[in-house]
Amino acid sequence: MLSLLGLNTSLCNWILDFLTGRPQLVRFGNSFSSTTTLSTGAPHGCVLSPLLFTLLTHHCAATHSLNHIVKFVNEMTVVGLISKNDESAYREEVQRLTAWCRANNLSLNVDKTKEMVVDFRRAQSDHSLFIDGSPVEIVKSTKFLAVHLVENFTWSLNTTSISKKAHLPLPILTMFYRGTIKSVLSSCITAWFGNCTASDRKTLQRIVKTAEKIMGVSLPSITDMYTTRCIRKANSIVDDPTYCSHTLFTLLPSGKRYRSIRALTTRLCNSFFPQAIRLLNTQN
Repeated sequence: MLSLLGLNTSLCNWILDFLTGRPQLVRFGNSFSSTTTLSTGAPHGCVLSPLLFTLLTHHCAATHSLNHIVKFVNEMTVVGLISKNDESAYREEVQRLTAWCRANNLSLNVDKTKEMVVDFRRAQSDHSLFIDGSPVEIVKSTKFLAVHLVENFTWSLNTTSISKKAHLPLPILTMFYRGTIKSVLSSCITAWFGNCTASDRKTLQRIVKTAEKIMGVSLPSITDMYTTRCIRKANSIVDDPTYCSHTLFTLLPSGKRYRSIRALTTRLCNSFFPQAIRLLNTQN
């Protein structure tokens, strides 16, 4: 067959040598099965596998002008136009395909083979198809190359399938928000947010609001992110005596509140340490 397609003898022999006598085994953990030598099919995950499949199925084509065979990866679909209730050409095509598979050591799984009849006439004829004596199930809808086809060519089923795939579940959206958006918004937020202008804060909050609309849930505001990070950072400093700024967090004689840092400028007053101490005192 390869020579009929115009491949030279050397290339044909190379492909033949590649496909025959291939050792194969199965590994499960640290256990290995015995080795089996294969000379049929093509290795899974091999770069040449798609090309070899195309070459193998090259001569599998419809023989009647009203029929068409669609081949994609390991699936085949026979499309037939039945006119004047004459199904002979379509049925012969199916039988030829069955015979071709048998001749090429391929087996058709009749249980997985489905047939869909598109007939808009009011009076529809009875239809039954058999493969190797087994009846083929007639279905009202089928999935063809990721598109849901229905016998009356309505697209509600396909639309529903697309909407489910396009609409991400809330846990995934939340994970995406935390990993990409929130992580960017809160990066080093304890160092810079305290002295942000009102305009800057509104700009950042608009991003949070946009995420809320997309996710359909309420999210912590940018100010809440800052407050949470400040308190978390302050508590970690209080609990770590070796931290360089640990001594800035000094308890008053009451032992319940921390001594405030005197700030003569607004910039210092809104910086991390004075803010963190005020937040800890508010908690206490």
